[in-house]
Amino acid sequence: MWIDGIQPMELLFVITLVALAYVGINYMLKKAGRGIPAFPQSILIWLGAYSVFKYVLTPPIPSALLYTYMGLVTLVIFLFISSTEQGWTDFKRPILNTVMAVNPMYRQVRNVTFVVLPLLIGYGTFSFIVPAFDEPIELRTVHPAPPAAVTVRGQNFTLQTARNPFRVDDQGNYLEVGKEEKYFGKNPFAPDAPKYLQYVREGGGIFFQNCHFCHGDNLNGRGMFAFAFNPIPANFSDPGTIAQLQDTFVFWRISKGGPGLPREGFPWASAMPPWEEHLTTDEIWKVNMFEYWHTGFFPRTWD
Repeated sequence: MWIDGIQPMELLFVITLVALAYVGINYMLKKAGRGIPAFPQSILIWLGAYSVFKYVLTPPIPSALLYTYMGLVTLVIFLFISSTEQGWTDFKRPILNTVMAVNPMYRQVRNVTFVVLPLLIGYGTFSFIVPAFDEPIELRTVHPAPPAAVTVRGQNFTLQTARNPFRVDDQGNYLEVGKEEKYFGKNPFAPDAPKYLQYVREGGGIFFQNCHFCHGDNLNGRGMFAFAFNPIPANFSDPGTIAQLQDTFVFWRISKGGPGLPREGFPWASAMPPWEEHLTTDEIWKVNMFEYWHTGFFPRTWD
């Protein structure tokens, strides 16, 4: 089962259910006299957690966050194992038997371990620090030129002429750039909130469900996961970001994410996923509105 865009609390709930199921199965095996020993049990739990974080969770989490999660899993396993004297004794018994080579079988395991383990650690260290690509001969362009048109969810948008369909007043008239200033600072949760602010409210809900983990509660690029990325997510409150971009440019960037950047945006591309795989075009337009409304900026025009 693939977990598309799952949120942290839901993920914790899934992992908790799996852990409880694992403990329950092990308990029944123990009752039948065939319980899993503590050492292989901890290894299986660790590998199971790693598989969920590495191969099940989508979009993929950054490696720094993966290492953080696995560090926490390792700590929890040790706390669980050492919570009873019997559990800790069972856990360390095969380790001590291997180190002390109490019989020929453990002696062979020790010899293999002392050869293979350093090789694996050395290979892992090398793979971790070796550059994934050669240093580029050209500089990265932070805001690369957008394409003339983009296809999102099967619908084609000409970026120079497309308009945000929700940037309208209560009469349905399109609000030219700057005309929406009268809605800035107003309460989008008011019972009599105009349509513009209702769309802003919906966009804010989508943003805080999907985007604030990286871009932050205040849209300043300082979300809880922000510093796991290089470069860190865009700071929308900075006048050098969305205030310098057209509304359709932001729509294109959100829709296509890092994978949709042209060559000049690489090799240090944005880590943002292509949100068109998770959000509808209407939801992306509403997120645009919320970002501009919250920061108090206006999108640039093509003039």
